[in-house]
This record gives sequence, structure tokens and C-alpha cells, in this order.
Amino acid sequence: MAVEVFRADYADPVHASAVVDLLDAYARDPMGGNHPLSLAVREGLIPALAARPDALSVLAFVDGVPAGLVNVFEGFSTFKCAPLFNIHDVAVLPEYRGLGLARRMLALVEVLAVERGCCKLTLEVLEGNSPARALYRSLGFAGYALDPETGQAQFWERPLPT
Repeated sequence: MAVEVFRADYADPVHASAVVDLLDAYARDPMGGNHPLSLAVREGLIPALAARPDALSVLAFVDGVPAGLVNVFEGFSTFKCAPLFNIHDVAVLPEYRGLGLARRMLALVEVLAVERGCCKLTLEVLEGNSPARALYRSLGFAGYALDPETGQAQFWERPLPT
């Protein structure tokens, strides 16, 4: 089994197709919300990502077949006055889970973050996603609190009209 992990080139049609197809598979998964990507998202995703200098994607191929995806966006820590990477999507197709692909993709994300001078990696994970939580804990991720008396940070959202 040949495993390749690399940064996606949005201009490469094979990479672009892999990003869209893997994200769609993730969106259809219970951990991604159980809904396919809309046609507008499928068609607009690569141009939108390519237009964002803060975006990057990492792909994993197994024997030449797209098997895993990590999407990352650069942010900024005001408390550290340094960039950070927010890991937005981590997806591995079910038939390739257990091969260490997510670990390998996240290792490359860390290398890229260090190259950019990032002070930290951030991500969100669903409470019920035990395998992902175990992986992230093994890589040193944890919830955080600025002061134990104020409690742990929580991820909230407020959808806006589109």
C-alpha cells in the first residue's frame, strides 16, 4: 500500500476534484452533518479556496486514490501577536480509517504551521466523535481555559443570512 500525503494544489484538476469529493463525503457522514454539499458549493469551493491566501488543504492518497483531506485556515492570535492555523475539516473515507492517514496529514499541517511561524493549531471536534477526540488528545490537543475560574472555552456559532 502506497500512501502519499501532500499539500493540495488548487490549480491541479486531480487535487481540486479530490478536495471537493472528499469534503462532500465528509458532509454526508454523520460527523459532517449527513447532508451532501450543494451544487453551488461543489462548483464554487475550489475558486473560493484558491482566492484565499489564508487557506490550504492537505490530501492523503492511498495507492493513487484520494482517501483523506484536511482544510486549514490561517488566523491570528492577538495574545501571542502571531499567526495560528485553524484546522477546519479533517476527513478520512471510511474504508481508509485506521491507517493513520489523519495523523500523517496533521503532521504535515504542523510542519507548514511552523514554517509560517504559527504559535498554535486550533480545531473543533464533536463530543460524540470519540475516535477523533482520541487522536487529537494523542497529538497534544486539549480544551483550554485562560483562567480555570472562568471555565473552558466553548465554540459557538450564529449563522448569518446568505
